[in-house]
Amino acid sequence: MINQINEATEYLRKHGIKTPEIGVILGTGLGNKFVEQIKNQVVVNYNSIPHFPISTVEFHKGKLIYGDVKGKKVLAMQGRFHYYEGYSMQQITLPVRVMKMMGVKQLLISNAAGNMNLKWKKGELMLIEDHINLQPDNPLRGPNYEIFGPRFPDMSQPYSKKMNDQLVKIAKTKKIKLNKGVYVAVTGPNLETRAEYRFLHQIGADAVGMSTVPEVLVANHMALPCCAISVLTDDCDPDNLKPASIAEIVAVAGKAESKLTELFVELIAKI
Repeated sequence: MINQINEATEYLRKHGIKTPEIGVILGTGLGNKFVEQIKNQVVVNYNSIPHFPISTVEFHKGKLIYGDVKGKKVLAMQGRFHYYEGYSMQQITLPVRVMKMMGVKQLLISNAAGNMNLKWKKGELMLIEDHINLQPDNPLRGPNYEIFGPRFPDMSQPYSKKMNDQLVKIAKTKKIKLNKGVYVAVTGPNLETRAEYRFLHQIGADAVGMSTVPEVLVANHMALPCCAISVLTDDCDPDNLKPASIAEIVAVAGKAESKLTELFVELIAKI
């Protein structure tokens, strides 16, 4: 794995990605408006980077974009990878390790998630304060490389309190509703049954999705501070559950994207 990371890192440096400070992972149906904020862009397709997986989901662009946002050097993933695509957890999280090795100091993550908190509505945002991992594998399983981090990383504060507090203040100033809650990660790709939504909410989750936690585990392993925001794209009320289509989920994410972009751009300015 170390050789793979070194080869990917060297390739990106040769293609103009020199000194990234902040990493960004853009989730399902998200990213176009944020990418528009990046100046002096260097764009590299995933399929040209050694050892990078390829995005197989149609609404994940599969591009690494480097440039300037509010005077900071940003490296953004326009499209991520998922366990349900058939990749290993190590493949899914390789880009996070590459970002860290290239010099990234903070990581901002977004995703689309199902809303299980009946006090909230689809189209709103949720700041992830904690998570529950129900995915069947872990990117830290296997040999541990001390160059990256310890064998048993602490997860008492997986999301940066400093960045979370900043996001709450920014949202208040901009009058953007930003709920705070717990995200649960499942395998997918199917959406959940009524009984599963009841179970997930009863164990303490407010939103459910199929990503983010693997990247957060690796970020914490490497002492890379991170924060994450979910766009709540569908209401998951088990007593009034309606069929959800991926097209509708992507559409809702697209409508909420401008609010998410505002929060991330302002956070980057303040970091």
